Amino acid sequence: MPDAGETKRVTLFCGHYGSGKSNLAVNYALRLRSRGLPVALADIDIVNPYFRSADSRRELEAAGVQVISLPFANTNVDLPSLPQEVYGLVQRRDVCAVLDVGGDDRGALALGRYVPYIREEDNYENLFVVNFYRPLTQTAQDALEVMREIEQAARLPFTGIVNNSNLGRETTEDTVERTASRAQALSALSGLPVVFTSYREDLHPNLPDGFPLALQRNNPAFS
Repeated sequence: MPDAGETKRVTLFCGHYGSGKSNLAVNYALRLRSRGLPVALADIDIVNPYFRSADSRRELEAAGVQVISLPFANTNVDLPSLPQEVYGLVQRRDVCAVLDVGGDDRGALALGRYVPYIREEDNYENLFVVNFYRPLTQTAQDALEVMREIEQAARLPFTGIVNNSNLGRETTEDTVERTASRAQALSALSGLPVVFTSYREDLHPNLPDGFPLALQRNNPAFS
């Protein structure tokens, strides 16, 4: 995970449905806030109504993180309506913005309306979140195809990869280690670095040196 001094002002988490990007967005926002940075998290996931980063609103706001969510989040209303506050978030320069973008290419389409502002500032990190245990991203080549589809829909290139491979509560140290080579293969195919590997904090002591500290400290289920 980048140090505070290297943190881009806008960080986006995109990935295929079920990759775990919402949990990463929440924990990343909390990590930035713990460093004393002003942080706002925008949930613009129009694809998945069942798990949203906005579900952690109480914890985030208690930590001092501003939360911007869809007006119909956590209801049975399914309308792709995005809050106007997101425009202000990508245009202002006084806060670290974390964006939880909807899964796959359909969800990435919602990001397109904000891309001109993000490109203009050019101070962003667009992270492709991959779980190699999901059916459509089990190989590096499969993951690359999903990555390219999302890039095309969002009109914003990825800048890095996050290996968030897990089997939910059944995740073990071996579960994490087995996907390291696939993450590196995806890196070679795409030309993008593996920015970090995410896993539960309790797995860290038994992993080899070189693995970064877990971001998934709050959710053992890896939603």
